Amino acid sequence: MIERFLSILLVITGLANVQPILAADPPAKVFRAGTVSIDVTPIKLPVVINGNMNEVVTSEIIDRLHARALVLDDGKTQVAIVIVDSCMMPRDLLDRAKGLASEATGIPTSHMLIAATHTHSAPAVHACLGVDADVEYTKFLPGKIAESIITAHKRLAPARIGYGVGRDEKNVGCRRWLMRPGVAPTNPFSGKQNDLAQMHPGFNNPKALRPTGPTDPEVPVLAVQTRDGKPLATLTNFSMHYVGAKPISADYFPVVCDKLQTLLKADGDYVGLHSNGTSGDQWLMDYTLPARRMYTIDSVATDVAQAAYEAYQKITFHDWMPLVMEEQLLEVGVRMPTADEVRAARAIVDAIALKKPLSRDEIYARETVLLNDMPPTRELKLQALRIGELGITGIPNEVFAISGVTIKRRSPLKSTFTIELANGCEGYIPPQEQHALGGYETWRARTSCLEETAEVKIVGTILDLLGKVTTNRTEEKSVLSGKVE
Repeated sequence: MIERFLSILLVITGLANVQPILAADPPAKVFRAGTVSIDVTPIKLPVVINGNMNEVVTSEIIDRLHARALVLDDGKTQVAIVIVDSCMMPRDLLDRAKGLASEATGIPTSHMLIAATHTHSAPAVHACLGVDADVEYTKFLPGKIAESIITAHKRLAPARIGYGVGRDEKNVGCRRWLMRPGVAPTNPFSGKQNDLAQMHPGFNNPKALRPTGPTDPEVPVLAVQTRDGKPLATLTNFSMHYVGAKPISADYFPVVCDKLQTLLKADGDYVGLHSNGTSGDQWLMDYTLPARRMYTIDSVATDVAQAAYEAYQKITFHDWMPLVMEEQLLEVGVRMPTADEVRAARAIVDAIALKKPLSRDEIYARETVLLNDMPPTRELKLQALRIGELGITGIPNEVFAISGVTIKRRSPLKSTFTIELANGCEGYIPPQEQHALGGYETWRARTSCLEETAEVKIVGTILDLLGKVTTNRTEEKSVLSGKVE
């Protein structure tokens, strides 16, 4: 009897000792971030420049180019976002960079989003229209992009994170307009006739009827601070094509980051990343106005940075937010030329022999021949990243504003924005109804060749991915209820 009593007493005593352990709070989740800006200005000059119909070669450096990286870690998942001062970067180049970075950091390549700003004054790493890729710079860039991810990963430290949305109505307008019949230029190798859409119709043009789409003036801001409240990084986004700069230049994109750094009174550890939103049919000029307004890279960057700063002031920062990322490959068809179009195109290409194509007909004739020798489908890499209630999507195309607005409106998350030309450069994706209007963005080329239903397939896949990253959030909401103001 005494032995039994002692056994029961030991059990009770043991439970009493264990109970405080069971009742203790679980360890706090720790969010970490690391960031860096790596110079990617070409070392070997001269270089071929992207962003023009015809080849431009230069040895002049107006301002430096960078790959700006932000690595985030919620304790379970790590992701990397890199914004590169480039016009466009092909998927194979970016896959090489991701592979190098993944091997060094352990971050899965599917958790890396790398995008071009779309400056039209940076070295060419992707051949398009009358421009071929610069061979030496194409070899140089992947290693530098990988270096940015590796370095940012090494700098991971406890951080706070939040997001907001500003607006800049001034510096965005639809550049693509519906014209009266017989006015818009028509490309003989586009598969279309009697185009009705035209880029940049000019002011007070009686033959210009209306913009073919809406604008998106939002300036989303993802902000990261150190634990003591110092600005560490911002990722901003704006759906405006570019301002325009003499090469070699990063255009207005880094100037936004510099001006925001000044407004935030951030020190030298701060890194800004300014990404391009859905700007396939957008520019900074509103042709509904009676006259052209004056602007500069500095003035546009000032306005965008101010919009981002005003949003920043309202951000609620958290000690932890969940990271959930999904990636999916999507195969879409290519609008292949007909046999008659190829024959006519070959006659022009043969006539110029080994010379660079110069005229519009020569350029698009060459594009027709090249497309004819390519596969009839393309594989696109699409991504969705959730940071708390913020969604960030990556699309490897030049995306029209209406597509971006549709994604924002139909997203299951509180706030969502799209970074275009991410993880590849697969050309313009006009919505199907825009194809009927013709115009430059629909003219068949390596940079605009996907099937007419590609946009709806891409948007649908992106929305599916957003749905996947938005499930199972019960535990996250309980953690986030202890937010830090």
